[in-house]
Amino acid sequence: MPETITQQSLPYITADLPGIGGILKERPEDFNVTELPLYEPSDQGEHVFCEIQKTGMTTFQVIDRLAAELHVSSRDIGYAGMKDAHSVSRQNFSILGTTPEQVMSLATPGMSILWATRHGNKLRLGHLAGNRFVIKVRKVAPTDVVKLAEICKRLQDRGVPNYFGEQRFGYRADNDKLGAALVRGDDQGVLKLLLGTPRKEIDDPQSMQARAAFDAGDTEEAMRRFPRRCGMERRILAGLNKTQNPRAAVGKIDQRLRRLWISALQSSFFNQVVARRIDSLHQVLQGDLAYKHDSGAVFLVEDAVKEQPRADAFEISPAGPLIGYRLTMPQGDALKIEQEVFDAAGIHAADFRVAGKLKVKGARRSMRFRPKDMEYSAGVDANGSYITAAFTLPAGAFATVVMRELMKGEASDASIPQEAEQEETSDETPTIE
Repeated sequence: MPETITQQSLPYITADLPGIGGILKERPEDFNVTELPLYEPSDQGEHVFCEIQKTGMTTFQVIDRLAAELHVSSRDIGYAGMKDAHSVSRQNFSILGTTPEQVMSLATPGMSILWATRHGNKLRLGHLAGNRFVIKVRKVAPTDVVKLAEICKRLQDRGVPNYFGEQRFGYRADNDKLGAALVRGDDQGVLKLLLGTPRKEIDDPQSMQARAAFDAGDTEEAMRRFPRRCGMERRILAGLNKTQNPRAAVGKIDQRLRRLWISALQSSFFNQVVARRIDSLHQVLQGDLAYKHDSGAVFLVEDAVKEQPRADAFEISPAGPLIGYRLTMPQGDALKIEQEVFDAAGIHAADFRVAGKLKVKGARRSMRFRPKDMEYSAGVDANGSYITAAFTLPAGAFATVVMRELMKGEASDASIPQEAEQEETSDETPTIE
């Protein structure tokens, strides 16, 4: 059975072309993203649509702030996608139970309201045409900008591997492991990952002591040691100390987090499948399930030779698995590759019928995407020299995956910060009943 490919060792589609190196996200203003709406608000209806520019905040933090200041439920606030906290991001929200005037009057540090108007429907995940990114890479030689021409040409010809970016896996890079523990019903495993398992390369000294105490079975000491900022960990420990019931403690974890962990597990499996097909992402196999880029529909490839011209024209691409209990499986070699990934983890589609109290149906996702309007240039400002890369991506695609191809080497991976708030830049969540 093939060896498991780690997130850090995912193969490049431009592995033979040297990158520019450098440092990504040295400061939030170096990473700019603007959401491109799928439709314009109608100026009528019970929901207030608004565009918000945020800096250094997660999407969930913005929602919580809006709910508190407007005195509405966070459940009545809609959003089309999640945006990275370590960035300057412009994204749309819908809010039920307020007025455009009330929204425009908000004055909150870290966010500004650009406009507000009414619309008839709540904004839902995926209701966006894409995202436009303008990203500065620091600690580079400006003359290396010439390296980007050939890389960008290949990415637009063959497509970018549609990996889920490192953000999906959290600042401890274990969201997928938490998801696997949830799916297996391993409550002790969830708590060990969440509250124990100290790692000196990530944890501060106080958190290290708290996690070590938990692993030693001293939950009272762990509670005392966790810093005040670790509110979630402290709340779970408080419940565990009171009930001594691991299942009840796991059940109290915010459903958004449990949903994110299961999504990360799906993402890990998807990345594994894409990595195993990296040299033929532009080709469809006999028995593949192919993704139609114009509609998002998926169909079985019964004649690969006949369908390949459509793949060459980027009308279709192989579709990889977001595992769930209703996942449609391919045939032939495509099925064999996916089955090897699931078997290696000991987790299969039926296990998602009840996964952490959530029923996960599953879906298919294109294994590649084509960036549009790619531009690049070199410059210098008060903070030094830089290379700027700009491009537009479809909903659900990660900008850091593109930057990984452009930068290469250790710098591209090690320099992408992991957000403690477990923010992601993708606009997809698992299909859940």
